[in-house]
Amino acid sequence: MQSALIPFDQPLDLLIMLLLGHFLGDFPLQGDKMAVEKCPGKDVTLSWRWWLTAHAATHGLIVALLTGIPALGLAEMFFHFLIDFGKCRFGYKLIVDQALHWACKIIWVCMIAIR
Repeated sequence: MQSALIPFDQPLDLLIMLLLGHFLGDFPLQGDKMAVEKCPGKDVTLSWRWWLTAHAATHGLIVALLTGIPALGLAEMFFHFLIDFGKCRFGYKLIVDQALHWACKIIWVCMIAIR
């Protein structure tokens, strides 16, 4: 049973919504405290694992709601966690971080389109 929050007829429409959802999750829904404390060694109020898991889960929920595929939401959560953990560990620039996230969205849309 697939029930997307908003049904999309065109893959490009879904991609646009996933990218907009990504910006929602990465900026307005991620507070300053979470943005800092999700990195190992910078956590003060909670363990970084909780902050990063909560942030990645927010992205997973957005993907699951927009696609109607909870397993894709879990995949998004997993890869978002890894990408952001890598950014914390290796300090790659914001554009690299965002490009990796966008690549995930493109992969999700391609997987849905060829199904």
